[in-house]
Amino acid sequence: MGNVDAARAANPALDAALRGYEQVERRYVEELRAKGLAFAPRGAGAERRAGLRERLAQRGVAVRNAGASLSAGWLSPACVECTGVGGSETFSTTFRCHRDCYFCFNHNQADYDTFFDEGCPWEEGLERSAAENGRLACLGLTGGEPLLNLEASLAFLRRAGELFPQAHKRMYTSGDLLTAESAAALREAGLDEIRFSVKVDDAPEMRGRVLAAMELARGVFDAVMVEMPVEPGTLSFMKGLFREFDRIGIDGINLLEFCFPFCHWDEFAKRGFELRNPPFEVMYDYGYSGGLAVAGSEEEALELMLWALDEGIRFGMHYCSLENKHRSEMRQRNERAGAMHPCVAFDEDDFFLKTAKVFGDDRVVARLLLEAAGCADFLEDAEEQSLAFAPRYLDALAGAPVTPAVCSLVYELEEDGGRLVDAGLALV
Repeated sequence: MGNVDAARAANPALDAALRGYEQVERRYVEELRAKGLAFAPRGAGAERRAGLRERLAQRGVAVRNAGASLSAGWLSPACVECTGVGGSETFSTTFRCHRDCYFCFNHNQADYDTFFDEGCPWEEGLERSAAENGRLACLGLTGGEPLLNLEASLAFLRRAGELFPQAHKRMYTSGDLLTAESAAALREAGLDEIRFSVKVDDAPEMRGRVLAAMELARGVFDAVMVEMPVEPGTLSFMKGLFREFDRIGIDGINLLEFCFPFCHWDEFAKRGFELRNPPFEVMYDYGYSGGLAVAGSEEEALELMLWALDEGIRFGMHYCSLENKHRSEMRQRNERAGAMHPCVAFDEDDFFLKTAKVFGDDRVVARLLLEAAGCADFLEDAEEQSLAFAPRYLDALAGAPVTPAVCSLVYELEEDGGRLVDAGLALV
């Protein structure tokens, strides 16, 4: 930290640039605090998370998408393609649901009331996707609860099979409405994978019904999964669930980072939850409706994975962080713009566009070294006092008395074309 502070103090232009990004984050948090939301202290839990991640990596857990995704054992093809080259897209036939989960983020989605009352325009969505990318690798059906209208779900699967005959198809459900008859019909219509959502606050009889539905599904579908968030304070309960899932023989579980979907804060507050701070690794107005990560969720998810490895749990495990949800969006936005300027590169790890920069007096020395290394393309910003260049030339500055940084960019498509938006700045 001392070296960072010294570099900033010695380079006022660099310090001003970093402070600009820091102020964006600070204003965001302060505005939400003014609305009554509670944030953990900045950086709380970071050291613990880093230690758990290191232990998991040492155990052979796969680290994906710049650490936003961690997996052990079997991994659904849909999870691979969520940020993969083939692509995955999820649709809803309805936003109606017989459950009332306080953390459901459907209320945070555009046109929620309309889609709740009238159903979702899934036919239009499938046709659009087929026109844009007829080679989509995976398709998902969610809700609301898809089993509230079985006929619409079957119609979706049949049409999806016609438009995307090669695609893997999955469905998300609470599970308590699944019957042998509906499972058979869904399989006949082309459903490959079913994902059950288990709620920690379900009554024992309700939870038993969902577990029984999993056992039923085990003999019908190619893959049976659980997908659920890890609420802070539920580690012991989750261990018991894992033993039940292992007994049933599910193929895998998606452990989601628990999020606040910008509604029902009173329910989060009465449980003593706080929001992760900083809220994002890179501050940006992401399109995913899941909201903001709850502090402590990731730590418990990672501890649960370590325990399961020690326990000999047999099903596959995937930790899908909020950042991992954003990774999918970033790939879709940015990959197309990876060659739009020689100073910009598409990062295959976190899917942001990147450009390297030096600031202030560092520009003179840096340009000489970069040109000597063969770099011929630069972007200069007189107001910011910065010099931007392709990140692949960063090694040319190793050991030099300069402080390089990498800027994360997002490609935004507008009616009159596309533009690059600065989203973050980090010292190398």
